[in-house]
Amino acid sequence: QVQFVESGGGLVQPGGSLRLSCAASGIIFRLYDMGWYCQAPGKQRELVARISSGGNINYADSVKGRFTISRDNAKRTVYLQMNSLKPEDTAVYYCNKAPYAVSYWGQGTQVTVSS
Repeated sequence: QVQFVESGGGLVQPGGSLRLSCAASGIIFRLYDMGWYCQAPGKQRELVARISSGGNINYADSVKGRFTISRDNAKRTVYLQMNSLKPEDTAVYYCNKAPYAVSYWGQGTQVTVSS
C-alpha cells in the first residue's frame, strides 16, 4: 500500500520560511519522479516543484528562486524548503509521484502565510 505522509506546515509571517517533509512507503522510492503540489481555497491542485529520480528539478514560475525541492532516497523522503513566503503561497501542500497517481494523495499539510 502506497502512502505519502506530509508534515512541516504551519502559520508563518510574510517573508518567513518553512520546510516541508514527505515520507513515502510502499513504493521503491528511488525509482520515481516526485512532486510537491499545492491547492489553495477555490483553486485546482497544481504542481509547484518536481524532482526526477535522477535529480533533475523543475519549478513553477511562481516559486522559482524561493522554493527548493530535494530528496533523500535512503530515507524515502522528499523535502520542500520554502523561503520568502507570500500570502499567495497559502494552500494545502501535498506530495505525490510526478505525474501524480490519484490513489496516492495523502492528507497534505496546511501552509498559511499571514501577518
